[in-house]
Amino acid sequence: MPRQARLEIPGVPLHITQRGVNRCAIFLHDDDRRHYLRLLGESAASHDMQIHAYVLMGNHVHLLVSCGAARKVSLAMRQLGQAYVTGFNRRHRRRRTPWEVRFKSCLVDSDRYLLTAYRYIELNPVRAAMTEKPQDHHWSNVHANLALCEDSLVTPHACFLALRDTRQSHAETYLAWLEQGVSDDELMAIRKHLQQERAFGTKRFQAIAEKALGRPVSVRRPGRPSRDENDGGGT
Repeated sequence: MPRQARLEIPGVPLHITQRGVNRCAIFLHDDDRRHYLRLLGESAASHDMQIHAYVLMGNHVHLLVSCGAARKVSLAMRQLGQAYVTGFNRRHRRRRTPWEVRFKSCLVDSDRYLLTAYRYIELNPVRAAMTEKPQDHHWSNVHANLALCEDSLVTPHACFLALRDTRQSHAETYLAWLEQGVSDDELMAIRKHLQQERAFGTKRFQAIAEKALGRPVSVRRPGRPSRDENDGGGT
């Protein structure tokens, strides 16, 4: 049975994660990381995709992106993945793809849900005990968000820009938000929505997305799918 098309709605952000096959490393040294970011920028430009956040880990990546047209994100990720495999295999004299067959993605509601996705992505190195602070990890957009450097890859989302506060700088406001961390409930919710490739947000947001896409978008309950879920073409 062919796989369903991804949940993509023009203008609605997507949280994407892609892992190495069998959780193996996808970056063996910094040249690989620089090459990936260069290709990410090229793919985004080719498909008019905006990158709001990213982090490169050892065996996986997280991206927060949006696009004005449906299916453009999938096309951009395909271009990126294929180009990266070619360069990676040439540099390391390999023949197999370093990627799992399919990347995971979930739609993300605006406001707090989107900011929670920002925070989840940028705190990945801290949760993995790679660094004590997110800004200590070089391969992330967090440095631009904290006004430590410029990052031409990143286009801040409107919800991120709305964190501005007249009493203090935007960077200070965002750092305070980061330092609040991600709760266990938020971690579990994000991971479930990514794994099942659903819509992370309010019930209203999910209802709107379900109507637009004509299929279920909320996290499935454990156990046998309901008749409604089967009728909606669940994978």
